[in-house]
Amino acid sequence: AAIARGTLFGLAGIAILALLPLVVRDQLRGGPLVYGTLMAGFGTGAVVAGVSNSVFRRSLSQERLMTLACVACAACSLSLALTSSIAVAAIALALGGAGWVTAWSGVGVSVQLASPRWVVGRTISIYYALIDGGIAAGSWVWGTVAENHSLTLALEGSAGALLLVAAAGVLFPLRERREAEPDPLEEFDAPAVAFHLKPRSGPIVVKVEYLINEENIEAFLDLMRQRRHVHSRVGARHWTLQRNLQEPIEWTETFRTPTWTDYLRLNHRLTEEDKELDETILLLHKGKHAPQITLSIERPTSAPRKPEPSTAFFPRH
Repeated sequence: AAIARGTLFGLAGIAILALLPLVVRDQLRGGPLVYGTLMAGFGTGAVVAGVSNSVFRRSLSQERLMTLACVACAACSLSLALTSSIAVAAIALALGGAGWVTAWSGVGVSVQLASPRWVVGRTISIYYALIDGGIAAGSWVWGTVAENHSLTLALEGSAGALLLVAAAGVLFPLRERREAEPDPLEEFDAPAVAFHLKPRSGPIVVKVEYLINEENIEAFLDLMRQRRHVHSRVGARHWTLQRNLQEPIEWTETFRTPTWTDYLRLNHRLTEEDKELDETILLLHKGKHAPQITLSIERPTSAPRKPEPSTAFFPRH
């Protein structure tokens, strides 16, 4: 949600900066000095918002800040479309600069905090690729509108698009993060095995056996759908849930990891929230003991490959 909102914000809001030279030349009838003055106004608003950012975050949710930032940038864009006063334009750009910094800092923090530590680098790279792509695409879109129609229409369209980005919070809200939610668990200990496994030994097959009463099956299936998502996220492959035909009370969860190292990483990547899900599933388990976990390693049974006949030359005697 944070990446999507950031991409859309860049697409809609970049018109303020991309079209500012045209605003200075065509609407304000100014030159480099006017352009520098307006950019100074934009920077001043950005600095004020950056200094006040921590105060805002203590009193407002991340979603509320994103909405206010979109509204501020929309007001800036609309003001630039309608005004011919340098002073009004400078004040509008100060408001836009404040919204610009508030939006980007909030979305960036949301992306980082919502990502588990083991994948945060890849998440940030995707985030920057998409928001930079949105900014590039938005620059082209609003420039095309200004060239083919009018500068005013482009800025008004940008303002409307920013309001739609704010309204998109209904579908893609920026969720508040619980403390330590995406951080991996540290207390996992590797299970004892009878073989000396190398880091690349595998594939590893994991089976977890549950005993579930008939009246708890629907709740169990709902929880296992969540568990499938959790395990697939952290590296499990070929996840399945099976029910014993002879003993319907018995259910078996099965998944694979390519190597022993991947199995260990999978368990270290689970979070506190994932642990709470496991504890909820255990409440439905009927057995006196915890569900039995069986670890296996796959071994191929196909026929060994025949060696190719030698092509060496043997001299005739």
